[in-house]
Amino acid sequence: MSVKGEAKEAAGYIKEELNEHGKSPESKQKAQEGRDLRNEGRVEDGKAPKTTPPGSGHSDK
Repeated sequence: MSVKGEAKEAAGYIKEELNEHGKSPESKQKAQEGRDLRNEGRVEDGKAPKTTPPGSGHSDK
Protein backbone atom coordinates (compact mmCIF):
# COMPACT_ATOMS: atom_id res chain seq x y z
CA MET A 1 0.00 0.00 0.00
CA SER A 2 1.30 3.38 -0.92
CA VAL A 3 0.93 6.45 1.21
CA LYS A 4 -0.10 8.42 -1.87
CA GLY A 5 -2.88 5.92 -2.72
CA GLU A 6 -4.14 5.90 0.86
CA ALA A 7 -4.18 9.71 0.95
CA LYS A 8 -6.13 9.90 -2.31
CA GLU A 9 -8.63 7.35 -1.07
CA ALA A 10 -9.11 9.22 2.22
CA ALA A 11 -9.45 12.62 0.52
CA GLY A 12 -11.93 11.22 -1.98
CA TYR A 13 -13.96 9.66 0.81
CA ILE A 14 -14.17 12.97 2.67
CA LYS A 15 -15.11 14.93 -0.45
CA GLU A 16 -17.78 12.37 -1.35
CA GLU A 17 -19.27 12.31 2.14
CA LEU A 18 -19.39 16.10 2.41
CA ASN A 19 -21.26 16.48 -0.87
CA GLU A 20 -23.31 13.34 -1.52
CA HIS A 21 -26.49 14.57 0.18
CA GLY A 22 -26.57 17.96 -1.53
CA LYS A 23 -29.36 18.65 -3.97
CA SER A 24 -27.54 21.09 -6.26
CA PRO A 25 -25.79 19.98 -9.46
CA GLU A 26 -22.50 21.35 -8.06
CA SER A 27 -22.86 19.15 -5.01
CA LYS A 28 -23.51 16.07 -7.14
CA GLN A 29 -20.50 16.89 -9.29
CA LYS A 30 -18.21 17.30 -6.26
CA ALA A 31 -19.46 13.99 -4.83
CA GLN A 32 -18.63 12.27 -8.14
CA GLU A 33 -15.17 13.88 -8.14
CA GLY A 34 -14.67 12.47 -4.64
CA ARG A 35 -15.71 8.98 -5.80
CA ASP A 36 -13.33 9.20 -8.75
CA LEU A 37 -10.44 10.30 -6.53
CA ARG A 38 -11.24 7.54 -4.04
CA ASN A 39 -11.24 4.90 -6.78
CA GLU A 40 -7.99 6.26 -8.22
CA GLY A 41 -6.35 5.78 -4.82
CA ARG A 42 -7.79 2.27 -4.51
CA VAL A 43 -6.41 1.27 -7.93
CA GLU A 44 -2.96 2.64 -7.01
CA ASP A 45 -2.98 0.39 -3.96
CA GLY A 46 -3.97 -2.67 -6.00
CA LYS A 47 -7.59 -2.78 -4.81
CA ALA A 48 -10.62 -2.96 -7.06
CA PRO A 49 -12.56 0.28 -7.50
CA LYS A 50 -15.90 0.56 -5.76
CA THR A 51 -18.72 -0.01 -8.23
CA THR A 52 -21.74 -0.16 -5.93
CA PRO A 53 -23.88 2.92 -5.35
CA PRO A 54 -22.82 5.06 -2.38
CA GLY A 55 -24.53 4.10 0.85
CA SER A 56 -25.66 0.69 -0.39
CA GLY A 57 -23.91 -1.08 2.48
CA HIS A 58 -21.93 -3.48 0.32
CA SER A 59 -18.60 -4.58 1.72
CA ASP A 60 -15.20 -4.18 0.08
CA LYS A 61 -14.66 -7.92 -0.21
